[in-house]
Amino acid sequence: MTKAKDLDGLREPIEFDVLLRGYSLHFYSTWGLFSPREIDAGTRLLLQLVEVAPGDDCLDLGCGYGAIGITLARLAPQGHTLLIDKDMVAIEYARKNVDLNEVANVDVLPSNGFDDVPRDRTFDLIAMNLPAKIGNELTALLIADGWSRLRSGGRFYLVTLSGMRKFVQRVIEEQTGTYEKVKQSGAYTLHRIVRSSA
Repeated sequence: MTKAKDLDGLREPIEFDVLLRGYSLHFYSTWGLFSPREIDAGTRLLLQLVEVAPGDDCLDLGCGYGAIGITLARLAPQGHTLLIDKDMVAIEYARKNVDLNEVANVDVLPSNGFDDVPRDRTFDLIAMNLPAKIGNELTALLIADGWSRLRSGGRFYLVTLSGMRKFVQRVIEEQTGTYEKVKQSGAYTLHRIVRSSA
């Protein structure tokens, strides 16, 4: 049985430091958010291999406490990065972490998928650590909606559990007509969709 003093400790924000793509970052998190004590292996795989240009406008789709989006913003200092999540606790912590890491070229917006993202807003790069249990329907919606928001030459990176890879590949091909597996590394697979330049 957990003692009262231990429960008090669990109520405190979690803090950790991490090096991502050469940037030393500090994060606050809390129980109930995905991978609250450390950057998970799937996110690390995505951030290791994502190709970002300095002027890219980026989207972190389902941002959690902001690790992907904040890293993308640092890699694209001349662009603008948007972090979105439907979880208001995630939004609260993402905003704290944007301020904590002094990242200026970032907005954080509560949104269920793309519902509250202005319809005319498009991106050079979208990145997502796709949750395993969101259901087939929402997976298809997020992939289709992300594809529709890519600019010419834009890239959409999704990291998933490797057990989902064939299903995700099928959905991507159905929704976009294109597909690339960037890397499969143990439990995770990194997928990429590229919108051809006009």
